Amino acid sequence: MARGKVQLRRIENPVHRQVTFCKRRAGLLKKAKELSVLCDADIGLIIFSTHGKLYELATKGSMQGLIERYMKSAHGAHGQESEASFTRGSEQQISMMNQEIQLLQKGLGYMFGGGTGNMTLDELHLLERHLELWMCQIRTAKNDIMFQEIELLKNKEDILKATHGFLQGKLDEQSGLYDVPNMFEGIPYPLTIPNEIFQM
Repeated sequence: MARGKVQLRRIENPVHRQVTFCKRRAGLLKKAKELSVLCDADIGLIIFSTHGKLYELATKGSMQGLIERYMKSAHGAHGQESEASFTRGSEQQISMMNQEIQLLQKGLGYMFGGGTGNMTLDELHLLERHLELWMCQIRTAKNDIMFQEIELLKNKEDILKATHGFLQGKLDEQSGLYDVPNMFEGIPYPLTIPNEIFQM
């Protein structure tokens, strides 16, 4: 009697699931050992059950040794690839920076020397774009500084207004204490003594 194709999906019955796990785990471990013997391969196999129980197989040496070997191998492969890509990226960046430096040196020679020298039209266009970009950055930085100074001046103005209001209140308060009514109003005689009396 031929066996039908098994559908690969989670087994709902926990008893059937545990039985299948034990049988298949034993089969997988047996196949790993056979592969190791037949092909002289180092095989490391780690299995965790649904209950968290660990099953492992290291055909040659220990599992720790195989894991360390794997880490060295994986790190070496990734390290070489990343190092090569880093080197390529660095070389490209250095080349671009060298071109930029040469362009800027030519531009400075043009601005201070007064002649185009051996600058090409493309180099002049590129220098013009750099100058426009720099001007835009300079204007932005200048505007930021001006806005900061304006805010500082507004804060100082607010402080001065508050101080003025406080001092004005104090002055009004003090003038209210010394506010003496004019007692000499309506007196027909002058309060000054004529100078002739004291002259002899």
